[in-house]
Amino acid sequence: MQKSYRFLSGVDDATFCQRVSDVLAEGYILYGNPVIVMDGGNRIVGQAVILPDMAQDHQALN
Repeated sequence: MQKSYRFLSGVDDATFCQRVSDVLAEGYILYGNPVIVMDGGNRIVGQAVILPDMAQDHQALN
């Protein structure tokens, strides 16, 4: 069973971009703005993703 919400994070590199691409291919959609922080010389990024059903439920609540 897929989780309805996931938060992906990691170093801003091709591997992270592939992880995001993979979950989008599984049917997730982006949720909210990406997050970028600096840790020393590394950019750490994060992105929330949700299943489309959750987006419809969220809109119905507003």
